[in-house]
Amino acid sequence: MRLFAVLRMLAAGLAACGSVLAQTYPARPVTVIVPFPPGGSSDASMRVMSAKLGEKLGQPVVLDNKPGANGSIGATLVSRAPADGYTLLVGSIGTYATTPLLLKSVPYDPLRNFDLLTISVRTPNVFAVPTSLPVDTVAELVAYMKKNPGKVAFASAGVGSTDHLSSVLFWQKTGTQGVHVAYKGGGAAITDRIAGHVQVLISNVGVLAGHIHGGRLKALAVTSDRRVPELPNVPTIAEAGFKGLEVSSWQGIAAPHGLPAPVQQKLVQALDATLQDPQVRSQLETAGFEVVNSGPARFRSELAGDIARWKTVIDTAGITAD
Repeated sequence: MRLFAVLRMLAAGLAACGSVLAQTYPARPVTVIVPFPPGGSSDASMRVMSAKLGEKLGQPVVLDNKPGANGSIGATLVSRAPADGYTLLVGSIGTYATTPLLLKSVPYDPLRNFDLLTISVRTPNVFAVPTSLPVDTVAELVAYMKKNPGKVAFASAGVGSTDHLSSVLFWQKTGTQGVHVAYKGGGAAITDRIAGHVQVLISNVGVLAGHIHGGRLKALAVTSDRRVPELPNVPTIAEAGFKGLEVSSWQGIAAPHGLPAPVQQKLVQALDATLQDPQVRSQLETAGFEVVNSGPARFRSELAGDIARWKTVIDTAGITAD
């Protein structure tokens, strides 16, 4: 009987500690590490969210850009930070899923070293080609590539980027082979594609929609499972006759593994409220993002699926970013 009484007292004490922690957290500003330079998708989406998230938490949310090594430098810093809720990570599908597959020395495991909070937004890609290329559909592009094997150049923002891996997936699924031309960023790739120096780029709708509407590029298909508001007349890749090529870039928010349960719950609730805010949603959608607001369980499930999917693509093609 005395043992049960002691256990009840311990349980009550732990519950009280959790309640106090939930009430007092956060007691100072929360830092969100962005593992890329300012201006990218992770940075842009989080800047839209940060003020409202700070309002929901009751403390300022401060962004700190820590770029380098395909996002692994910033992600590693977060994985090694105290699990107290004051250091978060906003990263891309590359940060969590593909960079650990491309670099041999990444010192974090995305499924074990982080408490995954939510996938905030996603952005589908679009197949875009110069207006001078004599193709108007994905089927015509495949036929053109088969008549010109190894001669059609696909631009990307760099080895292992989502647009690079999307290109490789396309080649594998269609039995074609293009030439990969890696740039140091998406801007240079777009410029050369408009000029006709490269023929294809599979990149974010938000980045390319203006060039498509301006008549500088042709859109063949979007890689989402439904048409996108920015390009309502452009078919999905499935509507174009090709399944298994759906690819979207997403941004996810995580913390170092081991957050106290009350802190994790407060962060998840604050993120959920932020992403449901009409003004935040409107700003994100205007910037070309689709709001996801997945929550922890769906984040883990989608990440595990993406790791398995891209491992097959990367291993088959022998891609490495080392």
